[in-house]
Amino acid sequence: MEWLNYHHLFYFWTVMQEGSITAASSKLSLAQSTVSAQLSRFEENLGAKLFRRVGRNIEPTDMGHLVYRYADKIFSLGREMMDSVSGRPVAGPLSLKVGIVDVIPKLVARKLLEPTGKLPEKVRLICHEGKDEQLLAELALHNLDVVLTDTPLRSSLSIKAYNHLLGECGVSFFGVEKLAKPLQNNFPLSLDQAPMLLPMPMSSSRGMLDQWFERIGVHPAIIGEFDDNALVQVFGQAGEGIFMAPTVIEREVEQQYQVQLIGRTNKIREKFYAISVERIIRHPAVAAISEAAQQKLFFEC
Repeated sequence: MEWLNYHHLFYFWTVMQEGSITAASSKLSLAQSTVSAQLSRFEENLGAKLFRRVGRNIEPTDMGHLVYRYADKIFSLGREMMDSVSGRPVAGPLSLKVGIVDVIPKLVARKLLEPTGKLPEKVRLICHEGKDEQLLAELALHNLDVVLTDTPLRSSLSIKAYNHLLGECGVSFFGVEKLAKPLQNNFPLSLDQAPMLLPMPMSSSRGMLDQWFERIGVHPAIIGEFDDNALVQVFGQAGEGIFMAPTVIEREVEQQYQVQLIGRTNKIREKFYAISVERIIRHPAVAAISEAAQQKLFFEC
C-alpha cells in the first residue's frame, strides 16, 4: 500500500485555500522555502505536478484540482470527526451531489429524490443535469456521488463504476382533451396516423417505441422529435400532439400538464438506474433512494 504523507497534503491544501505560498506560509507560521520544499516532495511522491507557474504566481494543474477535491473532503471529515468526538454539533447537512441524465423526466427525478427529504439527517441536494458521458466523467472524478440514468453503464466507457437498477415501469400516452378522447376507445390501434411527439431516434425509449409500433402495425404521424423530455411535455400541453411518459408518473403528468390519459402499455419498459463508484451503496441518501424506488415507487409496476 502506498502511504500518504498527510503533513504534505495539509500544506498543499492550505496553499490552495489561501491562494498562494506566501499566504499559506503566513497561515502556517512557516518559511516560504519550507512550504515550497514540502510541496516539491509531495509532487515527487505523487509523481505528478500539482502547480504550474504563471508569471510570478502559481496556479493548480488539473491534477492539482483533483487532489484538492480529495484533500478538502479529508480535512472536512477530520473537522467533523473532532466535533463528534468532542460532543460539539456537527456543522452542516449531509450533502448529496447527483447527476441527472437529461432524458430522465423531471417528475421521475423528483420522485426518485423525494426520500432524501425524509431522512433523520438533513440532506442538502446538489443536482447537475447533462449528457450521460459528461456526468459519468464527473462521477469518476468523485465530483458526483451518484448518476441517475435510464441506461446502464456501457462497457466501452473506461470508467470504474457500478449499475444499481432502481426499477422499471411501462409507459402511458397523453394528450389534451380534443386529441385524447377520440383515441381512448381503440388504444393502441387508435394511435395509427395520430399526431405524435417522439424522443430522438437514437434514444433507448425511441428504439423500443418504434419496435412496438411495428409489431402492432401502427404508423403515427410524427409531428416532432425532441431530446429534451420537458420540451415534449410542453408541446403536448399546447395540444401539438400525443406524447408518452413513464406510467409511474401518470397522475402527476395529468395534473401538471392538464392532459388526459389515452392508454398505457407494459410492452415498452422504461428502466432507471443509479450509477455509483461503489459496488455496495454506502451513502445514506443514495441508499434511501434505492430502497424507496425498489420497495415503493416501482414495486407494483
